[in-house]
Amino acid sequence: MKPYFEWKLSIISISMDNNKVINYIVKWIDDYVSKSSNIDTLIVGVSGGIDSALTSTLCAMTNIKTILVKIPLNSKDISLSKAHCSSLVKKFKNVEEYEIDLSGTFNLFKQTCLETNHNDELAFANSKSRLRMMLLYQIAQSSSGIVVGTGNKVEDFGVGFYTKYGDGGVDISPIADLTKTEVRSLSKELNIIDGILTARPTDGLWEDERTDEDQLGLTYEQLENAMKDENSIYREKYLEIRNRNLHKMMPIPVCKIDNKLKNN
Repeated sequence: MKPYFEWKLSIISISMDNNKVINYIVKWIDDYVSKSSNIDTLIVGVSGGIDSALTSTLCAMTNIKTILVKIPLNSKDISLSKAHCSSLVKKFKNVEEYEIDLSGTFNLFKQTCLETNHNDELAFANSKSRLRMMLLYQIAQSSSGIVVGTGNKVEDFGVGFYTKYGDGGVDISPIADLTKTEVRSLSKELNIIDGILTARPTDGLWEDERTDEDQLGLTYEQLENAMKDENSIYREKYLEIRNRNLHKMMPIPVCKIDNKLKNN
């Protein structure tokens, strides 16, 4: 049986030079840290998905101290994140990994919410992401570090498929200008393990088997097509998803008060 996600890179037109883009991103991260007097460490939450696998690899390539954090949270299987982190620790001397299980913390939080009838399932899923964000920033502040985002151009900056103040809460976003296809191309170039390359994308916030596609109603290939082509048959659906998530991508609305009102 073929993998669920068989991205035919030979068919999809990719004009970029993989090695040049890889080197550019690595230098971009390094330059950002070099210009900051108080940053010594890069913190990456590693989910077992391709975006965090690519991001963590690029961070490791900077030779800056990189902390990889696996965060099981009522997860059934984190074998891919374990395998990826282990491979980077073996390859790079500047990389260390931690596995911190937040299942007990989340379950206590959930029980408290249930007792007060604040029981929305989507809210619970987003709370998992926010809990992970809190842990990453605890580690970052304890390590003179920054939290490195793993969002790409399609899901995070195209349709806003992320949790506000959760996985959207980061300090830098090195792969934010790469489509999912480009992420896969660079990941293949860097020999990221096949299990991650072919895995069904999922945010890991649900306790069932639902994937990103199940939630979005479109594949990433279809979303990319809609982003590039205004006449795409997927364009309407893409805009529908994007418009309902625009609030995440816009600056926080600020009520500006005229000085005349203040001085009356």
